[in-house]
Amino acid sequence: MRESPNKSHLSSVPETLRRAGDVEPFLTGRKTYLAPLPLPTDAHPYCPYISDINDVYLDFGGGNPQVFSYQMSLGAPFTCACIIAFGFPMISGFAAALLDYSPELVREFTEDVFLACWPIAIMMWFFITATCLFYWLKAHKLFTEIIPTRFNRQRREVCFTPEGETEPLFVPWESLCAWVIQSHSATQYGATRQYGMGMGFEHEGEWLCMEFQCAGSQLGIAHWEAVRAFMAYELDDFNAIQDPLGLQGPNDPLHEGLHTFRNARTDMHRRLREKEVGWVYAFFWYVYHVMTFWTLPNRLVEWEIKRIDKTGRRALPQAMIDWSQPLPVEQRAKPSNTLVRLSAKVRTLIKQYPRHDITEIFAHVYRAERQAPGSGD
Repeated sequence: MRESPNKSHLSSVPETLRRAGDVEPFLTGRKTYLAPLPLPTDAHPYCPYISDINDVYLDFGGGNPQVFSYQMSLGAPFTCACIIAFGFPMISGFAAALLDYSPELVREFTEDVFLACWPIAIMMWFFITATCLFYWLKAHKLFTEIIPTRFNRQRREVCFTPEGETEPLFVPWESLCAWVIQSHSATQYGATRQYGMGMGFEHEGEWLCMEFQCAGSQLGIAHWEAVRAFMAYELDDFNAIQDPLGLQGPNDPLHEGLHTFRNARTDMHRRLREKEVGWVYAFFWYVYHVMTFWTLPNRLVEWEIKRIDKTGRRALPQAMIDWSQPLPVEQRAKPSNTLVRLSAKVRTLIKQYPRHDITEIFAHVYRAERQAPGSGD
C-alpha cells in the first residue's frame, strides 16, 4: 500500500508549542520535533513526495505514483499466499520426516496439509489484493484533488491550502513546526511499529497540520531535510532528492517506469561484474522482482501517470500563483540571525559527534543558547 501526504487539516492546538530537539512522549510512542527552527539534520535529503522544484519554490505533495507501492500491493499478497500454500506443507512434511514417519506417511501428510492450505491461501490473496486496491483508489484520487504545500525560498514562506478551503494560508518558514512520530502497537501476530512525519502551525486558535506515514523515522528526517536544504539554497537538483540510487538516465522522464527497472538491472549486472556484490545478492534481486511480478509495477506506474495527466490536476488558487512569482534579489527574504547562528553551532557539533542523535545535538544547542548571556536575534 502506498504512502502519500494527506491533505492539510485543522485540529486542536498543542498545549505547549515545541522547538527542534524536543521529544514528546505519548502512550504508545513518541513525537520528535525537527522545527522550529529549521536546523540542519545532516541526513541525506530524499523525498519522493516532491512534485515540482525550481529556483523559487518546492511543491510537497501531489507527486507521482511509485513503483515500490505497486510492488508491495502486488507482491506482498502473492508472497503470503505462496508461503501458506507451499511453505506450510513443506515445513509439515519436514517435521514429519524428523519424527521418523515412513516416506509414504510423510507424502500423505504433506498432501493433506497442502489441500487444507491452498483454499486459505487463495482467499487471503484475493482479500489482501482487494484491500490494496481500495487504498490505491483512495490514493489515486488524491493525485488529482490535492493542492500541494508550496515552500517559497525567496519569500521564506510556506503556502498551505486546508482541506475544504479555497483560499491558501501563508506562514513564515522559520515558525513552521515539523516532527517525526514513532509508535508501537500489539496484534495477535506480534508487536508492530509505525512511523510518520508531519508539519503544522497555529492559525486562529487552531492547529493546521499535514501528516503522512513513512517507512522509518530516519526516512522521515530525510524527507524533512530535502525541504530544509532547498529553503537554505543547499539543494536544487530534483534527481538528487528523488533518485538517490541513480536509476534515472540523463534523457529519462522524471517519473519512475520501465526505464528505472532496466537501469536498475543494468546497474546490478555492473556491480556483479566489478565484484561490488556477489551472486547471492543477484539471485535475491531476481527473486524479489519475480515475486513482485517483474515489470508489471513499472508498467502500472506509467499507466497511472498517463491517467492522471488525462484527468488533470486541481487548479491552483490565483493568490498562490501570484505569491509564487520570482522576486528581485534585493527583495528576497534573509534567514534570521538566530537561525544562522544556531545552524552553525549544529554543524560544528555534528562534525565533533557524528554518532550522536540529531535531536540530542539540537537540545544541546538550545541549552547552550539559554545559558549564553545576551543571546538573541
